[in-house]
Amino acid sequence: MIELIQFPWSPFCLPTRHILRFSGAKFKITNIPAQERSLVWKLTKGRYYGVPTLRDGTKVVFDDTDDQQIVAKYLDATLKLGLFPAAREGVQSILWRHIENEVEGATFRLNDIYYQENLPAGDRLQYLRFKERKFGRGCIAQWHKDQKVWLKRLETVLAPFEQMLAHSEFLLDERPLFVDFDLFGMLENFLYSGHYQLPKSQPNLREWHHCMKTVRLVR
Repeated sequence: MIELIQFPWSPFCLPTRHILRFSGAKFKITNIPAQERSLVWKLTKGRYYGVPTLRDGTKVVFDDTDDQQIVAKYLDATLKLGLFPAAREGVQSILWRHIENEVEGATFRLNDIYYQENLPAGDRLQYLRFKERKFGRGCIAQWHKDQKVWLKRLETVLAPFEQMLAHSEFLLDERPLFVDFDLFGMLENFLYSGHYQLPKSQPNLREWHHCMKTVRLVR
């Protein structure tokens, strides 16, 4: 059985988790604190500390690159999901870079504003310290102050996807491909706190998001 090591609101774990659910395969989830990666470090023998990380029997799979999608491609090949068809390889590479930079850059900040609601009290200090070491002192307070700006930026970077979904049920094909799960994961991260809704100005995206919640592999 495949084991997913994650923390629940991670924008990069959410696509992986939903791919596993889509597959219909049995899998196990192991949650770790967002700022505590010693389990991953141990499993990867000191080669990696990020999530998502998979354990499949004796094999440990992780993506220590910025643009290879090693974890997703492992699941795709192992579970025979068809998420990376050769004819869509180039355009998917372009899209997931946009999703994991422009979209994720807005969604994680908007979610992190409410980090205290996502974490038990004992974990909040270390999480705040983790974020401030990466993004600077007072970063979350500043994101909260700029919340409307980030919401508008998110709506802007989602606009091309709204246009794409006006002509297709999924982003690139008649069935979901990797980029559908990637975008879905970023939006689930945005919605995780319960304080937001998808933009009302983007009805196609809202309908697609509803569909992605329940879509399952048909062989």
